[in-house]
Parts: sequence; structure tokens; C-alpha cells
Amino acid sequence: MARVTLFTGGIRPLPESGRPTGMYKTRVDTPLALGPEGFAGDQQADRRVHGGPDKAVHLYPARHYARLAARFPEAAALLVPGALGENLSTPDLDEADVCVGDLWQLGSAVLQVSQPRNPCWKIDERFAAEGMAGFIAEHLLTGWYWRVVKPGYVAPGDTLDLLHAAADTPTLREAQLLWQAHRPAVADLERLADLPGLARAWRDKIVQRLTWLKKST
Repeated sequence: MARVTLFTGGIRPLPESGRPTGMYKTRVDTPLALGPEGFAGDQQADRRVHGGPDKAVHLYPARHYARLAARFPEAAALLVPGALGENLSTPDLDEADVCVGDLWQLGSAVLQVSQPRNPCWKIDERFAAEGMAGFIAEHLLTGWYWRVVKPGYVAPGDTLDLLHAAADTPTLREAQLLWQAHRPAVADLERLADLPGLARAWRDKIVQRLTWLKKST
């Protein structure tokens, strides 16, 4: 069981470039419908890389904020749950506690872990902290996305509860370490690409890397 806080938000401009972002979220204190595209009322600015069925809900572990604040003290006051655009915040889980393909219940909805978040340059501008996105990626402080397997309603106070653990599957952190490895074993990467529940976009990237590795060996 994991305690969660809910966040949603619309599209707002970034402070310097004025580019649109859906990163600004506010806490939700009323029940919300959750469907295949995410929470009712939530928006993403760049649908090429955010949102969609494989990225319907974003969870960011609350414990990561202390590490970010220590590395980027100039942004510490802003580094609070919800600030990185997550829909779900929890102090009880991180990337070492979930696996791709795991099924979890939240309210009357069922979610499946699909892939880690890939942090982008907008994080640096949002917090006026150069290098924050790179630090998040390098140290695997990414959080992850869920697809919605069963739509439903989620209310404040609902908990995430594991329904079905994916069998013989690395944790999300282990999968990320494999993906980041300089020259991972082809067989290990093939197993990663074949994981049930893996987001299509991440699978395509893994397959592309596999093709390169096989040609260069």
C-alpha cells in the first residue's frame, strides 16, 4: 500500500521562453475521473512526448525532492511534491519498488507501470537551474508513467495497492541501469524489449539500440 497525493493542471508558459508546458500542477482535493488519457482536467502541452495511453499518469517519488534540493539549493523552495508535473506523489515508493508491467489499483481504477519518465530541458527553465534535467536522468530520479488498464474514479485518501506483480521482471531501476549501460548484453536488452506492458515508444528505442549493437559486434 502506498499513500498518494493527486495533482492536475492546465497549460502555462515557461518563465523565460514562454513555451507552453503542463508541468505546473495543483493539488486536487475532490474525486476525479481517470480514463485512458489520464485524469479529467489534466493537460499536456507537447503531445508528441507527453500524454497518450502509455503515459496517461505520471508518478514522482516524493523522497527524490530532498536530493534535488541538496544539489540545486537555489531552487529548493520550489522543489515540493507536484512541482515536476506529476499527477501522483507518494513517499512510499520509488523506482526500486516497481516493475514494468506491474498492475496497481488506485480507487476504482487499475494502472500498469509502462516506462520511466524522460526528463527534458523544460525542467531547467522551470526552476532556473541549469543541469537539473540531466542530473535527474543520470541519477535515475525520473519517476514513471502508468497506462490506465481499467478506468475509474480516484479520490483524495485513496491508496495505491499492488494487484499483480509482473513475473521474472527487473525493477524499473534495474531496467534503467541496463538501458544506461555503455554496452549492455544483447540478450539482456532483448529481454527488456520483450517485457509485457512496456510502452511502445521505449520498446522502439530499445529495438533500435539492439539493431545497432548487433551490427557493431
